[in-house]
Amino acid sequence: MEMIGFLILFPLVVAGLLMVVRQNKARNIIICVGSAVIAAASIALVAANLGTPGLFFYFDSDAVSLLSFILDCVIGVVIICYGVKYRNWLSVVLALVMIISSVVLEVVFLHDAVCTRGLYLDSLSLIMTLIIGIIGTGICVYAIGYMEDHYDHNKDQKDRRHTFFALMFVFLSAMYGVIFFNNLTWLLTAWETTTLCSFLLIGFTKTKESIINSFRQIVMNMIGGIGFIAALYYLVIQFNCIDFMEFIVTGTLAPGLVVFPLVCLSLAGLTKAAQMPFHTWLLGAMVAPTPTSALLHSSTMVKAGVFVLIKCAPIYAVSFIPSMMIILIGGLTFLFASCIAISQTNAKRVLAYSTIANLGLITCCAGVGTPEAVWAAIFLVIFHAVAKSLLFLCVGTAEHHISSRDIEDMDSLFERMPKLARYMMLGIMIMFVAPFGMLIAKWATLVSFVDTSQFVLLLILAFGSAATFMFWAKWLGKLAGIAGEPENVEKTVWNTEWFAIVLMAVLAVACCVLIPVISYFMVEPYIASVNGISIQPISDDNLWIAAIMVIAMVLILFTGLHQSKKSKKVGIYLSGVSVDNENRMFKNSLSEPMEATARNWYLDNWFGERTLAPIGTIACYILLGIGFLGAIVSITGFGILL
Repeated sequence: MEMIGFLILFPLVVAGLLMVVRQNKARNIIICVGSAVIAAASIALVAANLGTPGLFFYFDSDAVSLLSFILDCVIGVVIICYGVKYRNWLSVVLALVMIISSVVLEVVFLHDAVCTRGLYLDSLSLIMTLIIGIIGTGICVYAIGYMEDHYDHNKDQKDRRHTFFALMFVFLSAMYGVIFFNNLTWLLTAWETTTLCSFLLIGFTKTKESIINSFRQIVMNMIGGIGFIAALYYLVIQFNCIDFMEFIVTGTLAPGLVVFPLVCLSLAGLTKAAQMPFHTWLLGAMVAPTPTSALLHSSTMVKAGVFVLIKCAPIYAVSFIPSMMIILIGGLTFLFASCIAISQTNAKRVLAYSTIANLGLITCCAGVGTPEAVWAAIFLVIFHAVAKSLLFLCVGTAEHHISSRDIEDMDSLFERMPKLARYMMLGIMIMFVAPFGMLIAKWATLVSFVDTSQFVLLLILAFGSAATFMFWAKWLGKLAGIAGEPENVEKTVWNTEWFAIVLMAVLAVACCVLIPVISYFMVEPYIASVNGISIQPISDDNLWIAAIMVIAMVLILFTGLHQSKKSKKVGIYLSGVSVDNENRMFKNSLSEPMEATARNWYLDNWFGERTLAPIGTIACYILLGIGFLGAIVSITGFGILL
């Protein structure tokens, strides 16, 4: 329990120091040392509890509960202040609703509600601990060099790095709270803290666009927060329960009794995980500095949403209405987001839509709720975390050195930044190339859908995966191409950036190679503790064969894939006339000079945002409406039908 408390509180200490210390070198030392300590403590906690079926820690503190209530109110007040300042009245109204709801809940209903088991630790929590503790802190270290370049490129902006880094460490603390708190009122506080941190980080640059997008995020996530509070009201009034695991056990044994709170918690999870129709807030988050995007996508914000959904998987397995709601919303989100990604040229938007799509698939698996589906969901979380953190860091570094995040401008990256290009290729390969981890997890997903006769989901998985292949293959093809002889600009990359990128790459490869080990020591114990059986949808033999293939492909990528020094440069003779071979210029059929280029096919008319996004959004709104209608019906006494 002491280690859990340390992981929750120590990042707050680091954040406090960063707000006080303004000298660059001292701040960088605090970030590096603080990150190392958090990572080491996370690894130590995992090592000490490897394979645990689940541990309750009897910790109930009136002081912590009071502090939690005060923080809920403070978060609401901060949002109101920003809403008034920027005249976003919807955020003000929602914040008032949350404050009033929290006050009424605390003063009127929570007197007799007790949760003596304040903390809970299981193998799923341990997996999330490693994601937060290693990937999250790695991103913090990466941000040292990135933010230095950021202010070099934006000299008109006031240097507020102390606030930026402090918010990142508060974010990490809140995420530890999300995965360890069993008391639902404490969990709500950590949940809303992640919302506030995300709001402040997205709007960090204070440009008009960043302010608009930060308020879009806060509004959508406050809707989910209100859903969380509504679930709390129901559980306290009906069962006098604020114990998360007790709620899960009750829901598993009597699903008809918890349809309403489950649907409300599902709403909270869907908003946090940026599922349709709430996906636009994550797209808007791309205006923030790249470390923010990486943090939101890989180890914090969106992972909090799917974490709660996976925890509720045992109830989804036996509760029809909530299960169908999140299965279909997740499935449609996966399909539509994957297709829309085809039309994107901005690398960060491709990553954003890919994140939304993969979270949709994780949501599907959670909704199915079978052991095979949960196994697949957890590995999807793992591989998405390591691959996306690597890709976001690579894109951020490339953007600062080639002055573009457009995929079409990366056709010479293999020569301009050869090491970075290889790391970026590795991240892309993990996302869609067999036998890397994401494809293994998708195969397990396929197995779970077949076993449960989810034929609609099989079609969604097939078409969504085909779209996934297309947009990743286009990007990979651009990186693999050689065009001209541009200047190598890689020497100016900060050491802190290289450290984080190499760390993410090593983690990604290690996860792919060690799938059987991770399954045996971490994933299977969790499934056994929840379902009473230990299951692995893919045999160890096949997983080890895949691991060997991964090692071979990585060796080829980093040692065998290089441009020959003896290669002959062929001139540009399109239309029969070369003008300037160095710059790839030729005369076209009208005798006008033109650059020889190769462009990807983006199919805007078929897969554009304006074409597909409204369809997916409307469909998911309808599914939410049906889900809440079913939840309301359950309250009226017909829950046995659900």
